[in-house]
Amino acid sequence: MPNQLLSRRRVLTGAAAISAAAILPRSSLADWKPTENVRLVVPAAAGGSTDVMGRLLAAHLQAAWGQSAVVENRSGGGGTIGTAEVVRAKPDGHTILIGNPGPNAIAYSIFKNLTYKPDQLQPVSNMIRIPNIVSAHPKTGIKSIAELVAYLKANPDKLSYASSGVGQSPHLTGAWFLQLTGLKMTHIPFRGAGPALQAALAGDIQILFDNLYPSLPQVQNGTLTGLCVTTTERSDLAPNLPTMRESAPELAAFDVSSWFSVFLPKGVQPAVLEALNLQVKAMLERDDIKKNILAMGARADYGTPDQFAAFVDAETKKFAGIIQKEGLQMDVQ
Repeated sequence: MPNQLLSRRRVLTGAAAISAAAILPRSSLADWKPTENVRLVVPAAAGGSTDVMGRLLAAHLQAAWGQSAVVENRSGGGGTIGTAEVVRAKPDGHTILIGNPGPNAIAYSIFKNLTYKPDQLQPVSNMIRIPNIVSAHPKTGIKSIAELVAYLKANPDKLSYASSGVGQSPHLTGAWFLQLTGLKMTHIPFRGAGPALQAALAGDIQILFDNLYPSLPQVQNGTLTGLCVTTTERSDLAPNLPTMRESAPELAAFDVSSWFSVFLPKGVQPAVLEALNLQVKAMLERDDIKKNILAMGARADYGTPDQFAAFVDAETKKFAGIIQKEGLQMDVQ
């Protein structure tokens, strides 16, 4: 946990020290610039990865455009409250959404009373991707996904797994793993990643599906046994941890990550879309931002609006399939 807080503190400190020299020449970017203050709506509480990326982008845009860019945290409803606010905003480039899988892929299938649809947002670009991580309590003796699969085959329903909550990315990671392998574990949802981690450390549950943080420091110090990461590539911060897809033929298509991205309200002019997309690209190409991204255990993931739209569509369909098979339906709280 201290490593996580230190990394995020460094990221936020670095964001406040951006110099204009770090920005690409204006002549290389689209001509549009904002004419009033820019709002970056973060549909999550301060301190998390969505918030960190929003503040990095706000600082970059303010330096690049010479116009105030302010982060506004609008948490609640699994990220849907802040997202709905952006959907209702004027599509003139002055209101930007910092997105993530919850409100921008999972929500469309899991919430019965969602107030917005995918086509009401304009994808701009992804910024980063962070793997989820699977770990076990050391007393289980399980040291790999292959060993977990073998144990579950021999001992159906004997293990339980924890996640940060029903319908969250770690829960759906566990659900997809079980769907693809045809195995069973009891899901124990907690109210957030912290309580789930504490239950895993205490041995109250045996398997933990989590974002890379806060679990990675516990894996590194040996209080949890890391089994795998869930992206297509290994993490630079944990290169000895294999990927889920390396572990078994039925997991060959496995790819789940937490991603943090940029959207605009639908109907924005092409010049505005291009200008913001290229500023995201410029930010991700800066050396100081690259260092911050690495400290978060993430990888930069820039794309054109068309590329990112295709990615979001694929993510939405992937999670929809998992959710439908699990029979999950919830109301926005």
